[in-house]
Formats: sequence, C-alpha cells, structure tokens
Amino acid sequence: MTHVNVLDPGASPLDYYGFELRRLREAAGLTQRQLGDILNYTGSLVGQVETARKVPTPEFSERVDAALGTGGLFSRLVVLVLRSQLPAWFREVAELEARATEICTFQTHLVHGLLQTPAYARAILGVFDKDDLDDRTAVRLARQRIFEKGEPPVFWLVLSEAVLRQEIGGPAVMRQQLAHLLSFEGNPRINVQVLPFVVGAHPGTQGSFTLFRFTADPAIVYTEGYGSGDPSANPNAVKDCSLRYDHLRAAALSLKDSAELIRRVMEERYGEQRDSGGDPVA
Repeated sequence: MTHVNVLDPGASPLDYYGFELRRLREAAGLTQRQLGDILNYTGSLVGQVETARKVPTPEFSERVDAALGTGGLFSRLVVLVLRSQLPAWFREVAELEARATEICTFQTHLVHGLLQTPAYARAILGVFDKDDLDDRTAVRLARQRIFEKGEPPVFWLVLSEAVLRQEIGGPAVMRQQLAHLLSFEGNPRINVQVLPFVVGAHPGTQGSFTLFRFTADPAIVYTEGYGSGDPSANPNAVKDCSLRYDHLRAAALSLKDSAELIRRVMEERYGEQRDSGGDPVA
C-alpha cells in the first residue's frame, strides 16, 4: 500500500496526480471528507486517488477543477494518467488514436474499443481477470474522448456479422451495445458497416486490422495478437491493408442496410422476452 507521506510525484502520472490533489486540497483548507462532499464522492475515494490506489475518471477530474479552481489542471492531467494505465504494448496505439485524422478498422470478433459501451467493455475485460475491473473499464472508455475534440477523427468501422451475434455479457448488454452502434446513424464522422455472412471468403479472413491516417505523417497499419500489438509504417504493409480495406468496405452492406441488419439482430436475437402477462422474463 502506498503511504501518502512517501508518495513520489515523479514515479508516474498517477502518483503526480495524487500528489497535486493532496497539495491543492490542503492549500484550500479542506479535509478529504469535505472535498468528497463537495464533489459528491466519498472522502475515502478522494484518499485513494491521493495515494495512487485509485485511478481518477474524467468526471472526477472536472469536479475537482471546479471545486478547487485549478483552471482545468486535473482534466488535462487525467488524460495522461489514463493513458499510462493502458497495457504498455497498447499505449502507442492510444497515441495514434489521439493523433489520427482518420481511423479505418475491420473487426472480426468484437466491437472496436472506441465504440464499446461500459457494460460490453466490462464483460470483455472481466473474462479472465476481474481485478481492478472498474479502473480498467474506465481506462478503456477514456479513449473514446477523442470524439469530443474540436476536430475529431473520421472513424470507419467494418465489422463481421459475427460480432453482432456473438453474445457478450448477456442479451441486455448486447441490446445496449447494438443500440449504441445505431446511435451513430447520420453522423458523418462515425460510420458503421456490417460485412454479412453471405459474402463468404473475403480479404479480411486473416484477421482484424486498423489503419491510421494523419495530416502530415505517413499512414500506419496496426494488427493485434494475444497481449501484443504491431504498429507498422512499412509502405508495402500499409498499401496492402489499404487495398484490403477498400475491398472490405465495398463488400459490406451500405450504411443504411447495415443499420437495418443491426436493428433486426437487436430485436430478434436480443429483444426482451415477456410472459403472457407482458412482464419481462428473467
């Protein structure tokens, strides 16, 4: 357990965040409990953040900034904190997501992390390891804040129909996740296409991949394995995957037809089952 008196602000972004929170709270003459009351959090949670035992969320940080008048310090710092909590091999990818002007991804088994709901992400992250599940879920969802930028990236997702039918977390979680995908209808910056089963063999049979494009820098292709990732700027690899992606997008259903398929699967496969009296069946 980290003790507040020996917390090293240079050890990590999380330690620095906790050190600054304690310093500014004390400068304001507030106890942990008093600050917690102002923030509508417990004093215990404030203490855990101050001792680097709990990862702060963007919402927590915004409230701290408002309560202590820090001019957005903690809202800026939490971005670094959350990124530092990602697996080491994935941090470079998170940086690519934050810098890209266009992200094109093909997914064979799961909804991409940038469009996952909290319950869906939690179900995936908790399959083998339920330790610190709240924090790990918050860290994954924090990546989605790239869509809140003044000039967010264009995001194009092509996903196999299998993703819609692979039940993750139960029917209610899937219903919510598919509804979330449908919420982007009409958003020109977030596009979702489904590659239906009837296509058969296709250029993405070797697995999922993501293309990142930038204003000035060369494009990068990213592929992922178990506990590892491989970003590459090799021109031949980028060219090959770009061509594959163009063919996948052409073979996929249109945006409108994709939405109709998502809606149909959501209603037919994950719709609420009711008894004869009209009440939901557990």
